[in-house]
Amino acid sequence: MTSEQAARQADGTLVAQRDAPIGGQAVLEGVMMRGVSTWAVAVRKPDESVDVQSFPFVSVLRRHKLLRLPVVRGAVALFESLGIGFKALGIAANAQLGEDEEELSGKAWTGTIIVALSLSVGLFFLLPAVLTNLSGAGSDNGIVFVVVEKVIRISIFLGYLWLISRMKDLQRVFQYHGAEHKTISCYEAGLDLTPDNAQRFSRLHPRCGTSFLLIVMIVSVFVFAPFGKLDWHWLLISRVFGIPLVAGLAFEAIKWFGRNRAKQWARWLMWPGLQLQRLTTREPDVAQLAVAIAALEAVLAVETFDTVDEADKLGIEVAA
Repeated sequence: MTSEQAARQADGTLVAQRDAPIGGQAVLEGVMMRGVSTWAVAVRKPDESVDVQSFPFVSVLRRHKLLRLPVVRGAVALFESLGIGFKALGIAANAQLGEDEEELSGKAWTGTIIVALSLSVGLFFLLPAVLTNLSGAGSDNGIVFVVVEKVIRISIFLGYLWLISRMKDLQRVFQYHGAEHKTISCYEAGLDLTPDNAQRFSRLHPRCGTSFLLIVMIVSVFVFAPFGKLDWHWLLISRVFGIPLVAGLAFEAIKWFGRNRAKQWARWLMWPGLQLQRLTTREPDVAQLAVAIAALEAVLAVETFDTVDEADKLGIEVAA
């Protein structure tokens, strides 16, 4: 392995020096891996066997050129990734059920998704606006209003991450999150996919969704600042309908960082997001790495990246 493939950090772990069109997500007792035209879920079942399922995927970005425009592509990619992610979560949850337990119905799972998305929008976008309005901050200065709102939003976000990082029930999910990152980095560095090789890599990854969410919080300051303080109804409407624009801009930012990850200035800018991943990842064990590798191998069994063009890669940048 050359220095061009991976670099060693101060703590002794390795970091890949290139991006590959692979993303992923931790799920309950497993990992989802996504390629260009395939995604797969590997889950360790209660009997210790590993169930691997793979599915074809054709992105709408591939079919419509207008959707591949900068910023627009980011919003579309985000919603596609959410769709795959929620399907993977459902598969993983059902895999943990006993023989006598009934699987979640499609309607029940759809309802769960709607509630989860509604709570996320309410907590991270609407609640900060409401609290800022009630506080009276920036009543005579729109810029002050937006700055205070974003401080509250980022505080809620950081508090949320800290809180879930303390929950014992999520520790194994965070370990699988670390296994996902290590496995992707191992592949990006060109090493054989084995638990021992993957374990050598950092559990932090520059394309992680945790880093992406922090960028979303920062980008929203610049998106909403020109509007200043609005009336109640316009304030709430703007925060909801502004989400695709914020997500699209954040997508372009993390895509740019990923491509320049070997440069010093990019490492400085990515550092805060990487540190947040210390809250949402844990060091995995060998068995968890084996599950993550099984998911990635299921994708690689179908994917041929030699002929992948830029249009195919869109949407993968923030999936790790």
